[in-house]
Amino acid sequence: MESDQYLTALARESKALAEAAAEAGPSARVPSCPEWDVADLLVHCASGDLWARTIIERRTTERIPVELPEIPPTSEALVPWFLEGANALIDALRKTDSSTPMWTFSPADRSAQFWFRRRAHETSIHRFDAQLAAGMTAPIDAPLAADGVDEFLTFFVPRWGKDAVGVGETIHFHCTDVEGEWLLLGSGDGVTVTREHAKGGAAARGSASDLMLFVWGRVPLSQLEVFGEVDLLNRFAATIKV
Repeated sequence: MESDQYLTALARESKALAEAAAEAGPSARVPSCPEWDVADLLVHCASGDLWARTIIERRTTERIPVELPEIPPTSEALVPWFLEGANALIDALRKTDSSTPMWTFSPADRSAQFWFRRRAHETSIHRFDAQLAAGMTAPIDAPLAADGVDEFLTFFVPRWGKDAVGVGETIHFHCTDVEGEWLLLGSGDGVTVTREHAKGGAAARGSASDLMLFVWGRVPLSQLEVFGEVDLLNRFAATIKV
């Protein structure tokens, strides 16, 4: 996806998140994040947006502490406050060339493009969380979701899920509505991920949205079409917690 597509997605998902949060109310519990209510979810999202915006606006190539809102508002003021911060992030990204060097938590991509992508996917997942709290969910846009699966498998799994696939074990993920296939191979050095059509010891097929929501722990494995070693997929899901 291109930077302008991420911006469009970020604006859309931020608006939908705000609408769902307003519908649910700040004290509603978030089923997919059991320790949070909607107010916690909004503060989390606003904090991430502010941190990314601070890095982008400063053009810093050094890590800075996570920027937290000093005193977040309460009650009905939370939603417009979140949306104001989201729009400020979008404005900062819009003024930034995606190739601009800056700090990220990906050693492989130290450019603004990382933040275009990361904040679009982060917001789409938390939009779904807010909609769960409101009792009305919608799928993630297929191209965005396929890219989100790719980000999760190629970035987060090797980073935080080195034991998610055992030595010699393989898992294949396959989008059924848009292009997107990945093979995960476990080894003593961690998990190698390649983008290819292949047969795995376990395989999961489904819409890009369902695949993204599964890998992020938002929907159960039963949402997907599964082949092979079901236990391997269950273990993968239990191991990857980000």
